[in-house]
Amino acid sequence: MKFTCEKALLVSAISIAGRTVSPKSTISCLEGILLRVGVGVQLTGYNLETGITVQLSARVSEPGICVMPARLFFDIVRKLPDDIVTVSVDERLQVSIRGGASSFKIAAMDAEEYPDLPDVDSNRAISIPQSALRDMIGGTIFSVSENQSRPIHTGCLIEVTNDSITMVAVDNSRLARRTWHSEEPIDRELKFVVPATGLREVEKILSDTDEAVKFTLGSKHILFEIGEVILVCRILEGEFIDWRRVVPTDNQIILTGRVDQLTASIERVSLIVSEKIKSPVRCTFGNQAADFRTTNTIGTAHDTCVLAGNGQELEIGFNCRYLLDALKAIPSEEVTLELRNGLSPLVFTPVDEKHDFSYMVLPVRLH
Repeated sequence: MKFTCEKALLVSAISIAGRTVSPKSTISCLEGILLRVGVGVQLTGYNLETGITVQLSARVSEPGICVMPARLFFDIVRKLPDDIVTVSVDERLQVSIRGGASSFKIAAMDAEEYPDLPDVDSNRAISIPQSALRDMIGGTIFSVSENQSRPIHTGCLIEVTNDSITMVAVDNSRLARRTWHSEEPIDRELKFVVPATGLREVEKILSDTDEAVKFTLGSKHILFEIGEVILVCRILEGEFIDWRRVVPTDNQIILTGRVDQLTASIERVSLIVSEKIKSPVRCTFGNQAADFRTTNTIGTAHDTCVLAGNGQELEIGFNCRYLLDALKAIPSEEVTLELRNGLSPLVFTPVDEKHDFSYMVLPVRLH
């Protein structure tokens, strides 16, 4: 095997494929990167849950296949001079890496035991702009549950209809939903749950452009095609919560406010709240304003934020971090706050029709 390419391209490819390399595995070759050289150069990382394959633009002299030690391979190439890199592997799996005046010799592993990535037929792929999918993931994934007793909620639900794609994440205390509306008919109806670990890797690869990312659903896996990168991960099995029944829609108290002002007020109050010293923020929604305060062993904090509407002096408590997570994910400058009583959730919804989202935060008991 022998190929030559630009150092920057090889560093980028190793970095992306290396994200899904197993740090420790009973299959030793999974601790490395599969290097397949033929018509082009292909790098693969796989941990039996998620696999990433990257196509690399290179000049191939001899085809071949082997498994490179992931960390060492990356460190060597990253430290080479900014020049053309040549990688060659002989029949004894001895690797030669050259760049500029630098050269290294290391050992590779046999690729015979490297498992194949799951096969997903990409004939019926669904397209969405990369920026839209990245916003959907970033706008929901923080609400994914970490409770392994309900594995289905450790991922994000994706619902595909003829004209939209919706992503939902939920845990015991909150729910996040973002919806993207397609200008062209999607002509599919799908519902599946992708693990948060896989979606976080997808989010890292996506760019803030209108270039399309394609995804295809298989029987047990989903495949994402992002430029020269292919990511495959398993889908979660189980019954996801019926989020439409969970989010209340008959709230009598409707307020509107600026997202930045609400965020600033709650951030100030939360300065005396920490992981060790937790206390809820006591919210009082009055006429044209919201009053936020908290008290704990450190001291007290108080702030007021202007809102449009009358909250009827409703007093309710929330986890500061959950409110801030939701506010920081809202894509608009203004937001609607919907409430019913002191025991029902607070729901953030759009003021206008440009956006389609809902963020629900459950209250905590005030003493």
